[in-house]
Amino acid sequence: MQRIKEVIVVEGRYDKNTLSQVVDAVILETSGFGIFNDKARRALLKTLAETRGLIVLTDSDAAGFLIRNHIRGCVDPRLIKHAYIPDVPGKEKRKAAPSKEGKLGVEGMRPEILLEALHRAGATFDDRPEGERSAPITKADLYTRGLSGREGSRAKRLALLKKLSLPERMSSDAMLDVLNALMSREEFYRLDLQASSMKTENKTPMRSSDSPIS
Repeated sequence: MQRIKEVIVVEGRYDKNTLSQVVDAVILETSGFGIFNDKARRALLKTLAETRGLIVLTDSDAAGFLIRNHIRGCVDPRLIKHAYIPDVPGKEKRKAAPSKEGKLGVEGMRPEILLEALHRAGATFDDRPEGERSAPITKADLYTRGLSGREGSRAKRLALLKKLSLPERMSSDAMLDVLNALMSREEFYRLDLQASSMKTENKTPMRSSDSPIS
């Protein structure tokens, strides 16, 4: 599977599921129009755009373009690449009826079409063999560092989210995606996760180069 440097933004979980079977990348959802009233999510996109760059991959219908244009208006356009899927008539297998415009969305696209859309958008592909790539942060790493599955994990996780200026409602899976976008596994292990060191809120979103060394 090919790895992509940029964070890819899609509309919903079915789009994310489809795309995650095609490329190895951090993929975030807008929850459809949910991003319109979600300041925390917009702030997160800005942070990730500055750290990794964004690729916006929405459906080719009117709703998809509304979401795309909204992101364009709240994130520096110089940090965004736009990937477009073609107009393909049809409906996804899980749906009882076609969408309003009768077009397939991202979730209904064949893998080769999605890859072509990403290539045409100028996505940065990491062509190194699997063994030469840096290891990602995993759920096992979260457990090792006491951020999941242990007594006090929730409090420690909330403190870390606050330290990184991330929304407290973020799930462990979403936090894992963002951590992989913001820093390397080595930088994650250098983070000071002592509760006393995370009481003061850091109002500036943290980038990988700002990682504190314990």
